[in-house]
Amino acid sequence: MAVTEPAPVAPPVAHEGILRRQSLRESAARTYARSLPIVPVRARGLTIEGADGRRYLDCLSGAGTLALGHNHPVVLEAIKKVIDSGAPLHVLDLATPVKDAFTTELFATLPRQLADDARIQFCGPAGTDAVEAALKLVRTATGRNGLLTFTGAYHGMTAGALDASGGAGDVRVSRLPFPQNYRCPFGVGGERGAELGARWTESLLDDPKGGVPRPAGMILEPVQGEGGVIPAPDAWMRRMREITAARSIPLIADEVQTGVGRTGTFWAVEHSGVVPDVMVLSKAIGGSLPLAVIVYRSELDAWQPGAHAGTFRGNQLAMAAGAATLAFVRENRLADRAATLGARMLGRLQGLAAAHPCIGDVRGRGLMIGVELVDPDAAPPDALVPPSAPALAAAVQQECLTRGLIVELGGRHSGVVRLLPPLTLTDEQAMAVLDRFADAVAAAERSRQRSTDGGQSY
Repeated sequence: MAVTEPAPVAPPVAHEGILRRQSLRESAARTYARSLPIVPVRARGLTIEGADGRRYLDCLSGAGTLALGHNHPVVLEAIKKVIDSGAPLHVLDLATPVKDAFTTELFATLPRQLADDARIQFCGPAGTDAVEAALKLVRTATGRNGLLTFTGAYHGMTAGALDASGGAGDVRVSRLPFPQNYRCPFGVGGERGAELGARWTESLLDDPKGGVPRPAGMILEPVQGEGGVIPAPDAWMRRMREITAARSIPLIADEVQTGVGRTGTFWAVEHSGVVPDVMVLSKAIGGSLPLAVIVYRSELDAWQPGAHAGTFRGNQLAMAAGAATLAFVRENRLADRAATLGARMLGRLQGLAAAHPCIGDVRGRGLMIGVELVDPDAAPPDALVPPSAPALAAAVQQECLTRGLIVELGGRHSGVVRLLPPLTLTDEQAMAVLDRFADAVAAAERSRQRSTDGGQSY
């Protein structure tokens, strides 16, 4: 898809001034702004226009929040309708027609076995708030405190969510191996590697000397996002459901990033047929606005009134935008579209990997895609796979940006380039994304080779 560069909408000096003031005023914790030094001023669908007049194809999509891309007409119309109606924008947890419509639409999309006897808790506006609520819920319901989590997990940035994530420093949970094909912790990959992980989990829980008393819950991502876009095998997911159900351990599915059609089914647990006890939902369910909820089996609803609250759980605009998004994805079968187009994109990327040894692995599900970059020349003789190449990944990200393509990095060492395009991506746009990505990989490789020839390396 050709992109015609428009006339700048702001003088370059204004663009640079905004970036400079941001670096002076905002905290050192800022992330995306460091690797993506752009100033968005307009956006529509896949495209962002910067203050410098350049246009970019956005394959970050608000870290998966923008299921329909930027400013989709059905989302804008839903927001405008609420504003024009005079409805209150802030209602705490009071019942409103807008909330009722959102909840009804959400329940219509959930796995039937859960929706038929479910409760919903509106949380604070971020996914991490919903994770905290889920952990509190299962601890309240079971009277237990322990938690089962997985290597490579990411569940948010608040204290409890960080404890459950793979990078936790002060470990207060039991960490289990998440199955991987490419970097299998048991060195075998495939079904055998996943089975070994499941057997380890079962053994640990049943070992009276294992040091793991029966926990309050198990939390997992059907596809690990920040962990490097690693899909959980369907058979392994079913084993986790069997293991937890047999021991009365609530299973929590974190669908913050995988939900609303992203992986090729409306919810990623549907690939395996697993029905969790709790689902953690955020990002795309708000139609681009802040919204987070947990949905859970009614038997877990042991909270007392006020046991979990939050001032901004009544975001009417987000509920309206979210209901419109959920309905649009459902009615237009965008999950099926994500499955078809995602498989096509994965196929082309796998072909690219065959021509570029620096691409160690291509993986994903639907329109949640990861490309792991490696350094094949640095692999020890006994290594099963080459080491990750985070500097090369960062170079590819910058080469993408130069070509008007926004991508994000993830994985254990930030060596995985992640693609999260909107579900409204057209065939033509998908090819444009892949063309620019292929050019970026080739350019980064050439630059790396020049640096190596000159005595330097990434």
